[in-house]
Amino acid sequence: MKASAKAHTNIALIKYWGKRDESLILPMNNSLSLTLDGFYTTTTVDFRESLTEDSFFLNNQPVSGVEYERVTSFLDLIREYAGKPNFFAEVHSTNYVPTAAGFASSASGFAALATAAAKSLGLKVSDEELSILTRQGSGSACRSIYGGFVEWEKGDMSDGSDSYAIQVAPANHWDIRVAAVVLSSSAKKVLSREGMKRTVDTSAYYSSWVESIPDDLSNIKEGIKNRDFARVGEIAEANCLRMHATTLAANPPFTYWHDTTLAVMQTVQELRDNGVLAYFTIDAGPNVKVLYLPENEETIQSTLREIPGVDDVIASRAGQGVSYI
Repeated sequence: MKASAKAHTNIALIKYWGKRDESLILPMNNSLSLTLDGFYTTTTVDFRESLTEDSFFLNNQPVSGVEYERVTSFLDLIREYAGKPNFFAEVHSTNYVPTAAGFASSASGFAALATAAAKSLGLKVSDEELSILTRQGSGSACRSIYGGFVEWEKGDMSDGSDSYAIQVAPANHWDIRVAAVVLSSSAKKVLSREGMKRTVDTSAYYSSWVESIPDDLSNIKEGIKNRDFARVGEIAEANCLRMHATTLAANPPFTYWHDTTLAVMQTVQELRDNGVLAYFTIDAGPNVKVLYLPENEETIQSTLREIPGVDDVIASRAGQGVSYI
């Protein structure tokens, strides 16, 4: 049966950085994100008995190599879960995300893939079960099952059965805006998975990073509950900087930032100095996401666009969870 789904990206306000189990994608720490309405993936999956292998098309182009293997391995999990090991699929995905440049394209991609694949095989799964399945394709993807503010609980069980996402507040809880500042659409030199592992294995700052997370989570959830923008922004920005500090202390050290990344960060700090509340956060890539409130949208947008090296500024609001299309 053919099934189609849509999933949005998310931006982590409390970062996921490092795994305690590479194969099951179990994180070292809880994380918290905001699902965004401006970036998403649509995916159609058609499992058929007549097929002898999987095929995967991204943006109308056939995919092979590592990315194809990653998708087929994930489809193996879905097949095993459904008890249909001999069903292969034709998969068509369209990414409305700058792939591999610091926006969570794998999050929307695997959330849409899991949702469509489960329906195509006739699986009846809860959101919690879908989140657990999705996590095994891409860790951050488990948060894209839900809209609004979402926490991914790291869990304690070795089989990952208690590591899944839960919604902290729905999309309509708070009209918080995110400006995605696009600096580069080129692929990253150090992919997220490689960067995480290197940091966990070698960074002198990593243990301190993990120890800082529980306080950040508690405080930011209180800020979200009370719609306290300054509190949420300050915690998210500091958490981001601590995460990126761990990469500089890795062996060999690395960074995802470009010169323009630093220019955007400095501009955001200058906006605050001039009374315009804005805060930045950065995932594993050069692009910057700027948090702000609706009344400052025009000022934020125009200021960011004036920075040399900025290719685009795309505004997003809180987005919804996965849906069928």
